[in-house]
Amino acid sequence: SVTPQCVFWDPSKGQAGGWRSSGCVTQPGDKRTVCSCDHLTFFTLLLNQALDGSTAKALMAVATAGCGVAMAFSIFTMAFCIFIRCRFRFEETIRINLGLHMNLVGSLFLLNLAFLLNSGLSGSTHPSTCRVLGGITHYCLLCCFTWMALEGCQLYLLFVKVLGIYIPHYLGKLCLVGWGLPVLVVGVAGGIGSYGEYIIQTTDHQVIAHLCWITSKHLLVHYITNCGYFGLIFLFNMAVFGVVTQKSCSLQGTGAVQGYRKPWKVALVAAGLFCLLGATWALAFLTYGISSTPVLYLFTILNSLQGHVCLPFPAGIFIFIWLVILYYPKTKETTGSLSYIIRHDKNTTASQ
Repeated sequence: SVTPQCVFWDPSKGQAGGWRSSGCVTQPGDKRTVCSCDHLTFFTLLLNQALDGSTAKALMAVATAGCGVAMAFSIFTMAFCIFIRCRFRFEETIRINLGLHMNLVGSLFLLNLAFLLNSGLSGSTHPSTCRVLGGITHYCLLCCFTWMALEGCQLYLLFVKVLGIYIPHYLGKLCLVGWGLPVLVVGVAGGIGSYGEYIIQTTDHQVIAHLCWITSKHLLVHYITNCGYFGLIFLFNMAVFGVVTQKSCSLQGTGAVQGYRKPWKVALVAAGLFCLLGATWALAFLTYGISSTPVLYLFTILNSLQGHVCLPFPAGIFIFIWLVILYYPKTKETTGSLSYIIRHDKNTTASQ
């Protein structure tokens, strides 16, 4: 839903001016809205998107419960990855893939933990503590985005480059990028004072929650570092996903994997990659307009909601199940559909 608000243009606001509502009274009606201002200026009617109280409370309840479940399954997933890396002998490519998955799930665990601490402490913390907590939450979110991008880069190297991709200390260098790059972004954002208290309100201006996040005065930081950054990663990852799907389908068509993998496992591999590459997070771009409420419910069910950011809930459960089915060896010859496709693609490329 949207909330009408009468505003006027104030050229003294900021460097380029902006809209203000002081001195204006908004009288909404069924068929029209009346604006009454006590000064002669350029004024207009803004339609601000906001949630009604019941919807917002339901979304916050699902988000909080989802964070707890997601943290539990994140622990299960990391423990499973450590177990199979130590228990079974995999080729180096599979060990790197498991290391990537474990770091991604670790970043998701930290993001869920940061949100729970944020929602529980932000209403009564000191402003300086709130700024630190907001920076930590933003850092965890950017780590998730970065590790999704690294998952896409790894798939690109495996399926497009295929040969000649040996890099010394490869996983260590990925960790340096995945955990180090967000530090630079958060450092710059914190340096310009972007973090502080962020208030989530309903259509009737009732406060739902206080969060330590990027303040309303620095929304440009949010649009660049979160929306813009994820948008670029999403486009790249979806392009890589298309290449992977095309390669897998071509191998299926040539009969290379017939009799070795059932169709449902091939579909499971595709669905798992789709989830790892952050496809469900793209629903955030659809939470505007007339369909915002249904999309928000879908977005919350699939990911859980934290104001403007999302946290994996069913996605975390699915990743855990996907890793168990894909990587846990059933026989000595079987190590997963993805590894077989990669090995066959390498052999095909080498023969050419």
